[in-house]
Amino acid sequence: MSKKWYMLTLVGEDRPGIVAKVAHALFEGGCNLGEASMARLGGSFTILMMVRPEDGALSVEEAVRPVAHSLGLHIHLDAMAGGLHRHIEPDVRITVHGADRAGIVAQVTGALAESGLNITDLESDVAGSEEKPVYVLHIEGVAGEGIEPLRSALETVKHGGIEASIYEIDTLIG
Repeated sequence: MSKKWYMLTLVGEDRPGIVAKVAHALFEGGCNLGEASMARLGGSFTILMMVRPEDGALSVEEAVRPVAHSLGLHIHLDAMAGGLHRHIEPDVRITVHGADRAGIVAQVTGALAESGLNITDLESDVAGSEEKPVYVLHIEGVAGEGIEPLRSALETVKHGGIEASIYEIDTLIG
């Protein structure tokens, strides 16, 4: 079996059946799947997927191109070092919300990074209404220097209607 992994990215208009059709095409093309992340953002759907073709299989792009084309998905493929079983367990969850304005993500993530946070997952949304939009961030990560520096960093961004909460995640495994 091939040891070479690829990061496959597919982006297009959201519609039912994308995941099933892409997974089936890769399986039929002789590709194994590793970790994957999929999200719907503003009516579009994106897939990030680790893919490894078996020896003698179609290339990843050959396997997925017909279904991607039929679904109107854009393909991007990168070779990667790959490897499984490298998942990092987050130990902190942070929620930020406030009146939507430019720079919230940059300000919050910058303050957290300077305080030792390794972000492992970030999701954002715009809630509220068009007249009064509210920006919401959900962040998970690893507090490399402990939780107190992160609490202090969040205090510096709490102004102008921004609220932030931080929660420790119990990382007890097994």
